[in-house]
Amino acid sequence: IVAVTGHCAVRSGAMSNHDQSRPLTLLIVDDSTMMRTLVKRAAGLSGVPIARCFEAGNGQEALTILETEAIDALLTDINMPVMNGMELLQCVATGERWQHMARLVISADGSHARRAEARRLGVRSYVNKPIRPEAIRDVLSDLVAVSA
Repeated sequence: IVAVTGHCAVRSGAMSNHDQSRPLTLLIVDDSTMMRTLVKRAAGLSGVPIARCFEAGNGQEALTILETEAIDALLTDINMPVMNGMELLQCVATGERWQHMARLVISADGSHARRAEARRLGVRSYVNKPIRPEAIRDVLSDLVAVSA
């Protein structure tokens, strides 16, 4: 079943919670190639087992990946062209199959209102840019601990 909601094409079908014994599959969404590389590198050095790491330059590209790949954690920027991070999070929040996927924001936009809206859309953690590799390690470690 596919439902279209604004920019979103959402397929139904539930994903299970992350199995702690299995390495994580990540999707990093940011319009900056350099930022995606930095986040990917920080995730790799975090000590948390990473199976695969997908990258997208905007929310629309991310939705395409989400339709075909089982993603454990979505790490997204907010301010991007084509489809921004909040629009992506709205699409993810309406998709039954993504309800158990961890949602993390990495953004320079850390206003109280933006954080509150992100939390309403299921965001577990909000990391301010410029990022510190330790912040990525901490949120991924927390994700593994929560899914245990």
